[in-house]
Amino acid sequence: MIATDSFLPLARAVARQQGLESMAVVTIPHPIGGVEPEQLDDMLAAAVDRVAAALLSSPEEVETVPAPAVHDAPGDVLEFLAFAEERRWSDGLPSVPPTEELVERAVAATGRDAGHLVGLVPPSNRGASVGAIAANAVMAGCPPELTPVVVAAVEAALEPRFNLQALTTTTHPVTPLVVVHGPVAERLGFNGGPNAFGQGNRANAGVGRALRLVLQNVGEARPGETDRATHGTPGKYAYCIAENAAGSPFETFHAARGGGPGGAVTVFGGEAPHNINDHGSTDAAGILNTIAGTLASLGSNNLYLRGQLLLVLGPEHAEVLAREGYDRRRIQEALHAHPRARISLAGVSEGNFDRYRRTAPHVFADVPDDGVVPMLDGPESLLVMVAGGPGKHSMLVPSFGTTEAVTVDVSPGPARGAADG
Repeated sequence: MIATDSFLPLARAVARQQGLESMAVVTIPHPIGGVEPEQLDDMLAAAVDRVAAALLSSPEEVETVPAPAVHDAPGDVLEFLAFAEERRWSDGLPSVPPTEELVERAVAATGRDAGHLVGLVPPSNRGASVGAIAANAVMAGCPPELTPVVVAAVEAALEPRFNLQALTTTTHPVTPLVVVHGPVAERLGFNGGPNAFGQGNRANAGVGRALRLVLQNVGEARPGETDRATHGTPGKYAYCIAENAAGSPFETFHAARGGGPGGAVTVFGGEAPHNINDHGSTDAAGILNTIAGTLASLGSNNLYLRGQLLLVLGPEHAEVLAREGYDRRRIQEALHAHPRARISLAGVSEGNFDRYRRTAPHVFADVPDDGVVPMLDGPESLLVMVAGGPGKHSMLVPSFGTTEAVTVDVSPGPARGAADG
């Protein structure tokens, strides 16, 4: 395998995924993006002898990934925090010691066996059992009744079309956003109202953080090694919101996603939310114009990798749109066709334009240098929901591009409180 020197840990992880722990890896200097072709040719030519030597040498001895184990951890909270950090279980925040009793209660709340395998978590491809998910949910501060929501979020993230391998290893500042919708959101106290993306709610914070801990502690997506994010995002601590169904003047997101009677989660591979501030517009045309202008961004992955974006309408913006007869589908169609939701290629650098034509020829190949391209491939590329509280704001969440939102129903498990009894 050939990798840049900065990505050696990720190359090792990919080899392990394929059952090739001893595969030789030859490195070339980082970076290769933005490097002139002649310079790249020189870098590769300099590596030829090392590639030949690696192919002719005996397999290397490479440390394998250890199997999950039960550990004797200190009972003192401060000692446990140091213990967890030493073993790289920590996300940097204080965590709850996952004692056998607490993990058993969390598992019981799911109605499943602790050994039930939910799936393999990249990049390590280690198995996420219900017990392992429950342990990370406990560490994140989730009460037992939230564990079924965490399990559903893990199931959704492991769907192939979500493309978790790419999301957890990319340099892009992207992470799974968990959207909780349907009756489960209200029943378990998730916040879809004021400050929905912010602090102050145990359910939102706990579920978002628990999913990240599963990706880190089971999937071994570790910053600077297999998690290659250039800057990352605060959403990598916890990224979870709920739908404000009561504030939605049109069909709920839960209904649009086909969620079950008990509630569901949708995972979306998103960046941090981008604010849409429109305090002045009093009609639908003005609000749509502001949203369209926010959609169009030269630095967005969606410009060339395409894929979905998530529009989170504030209730006040949603009400103005609904008052003029807009439902979800009409909003999607209006923004897909909107002249402001386009990028003028005259403003794209020559190097990026060349890359876009190679990466997305179906979009860019026949567009002239001074042409325009839409940000949305079609109306369905824009997911629309309502969340947030009073105020003339909405949010746009761009995506990684090569990912698709996945919805999974939340298993009801035992009745609330049964796991505590």
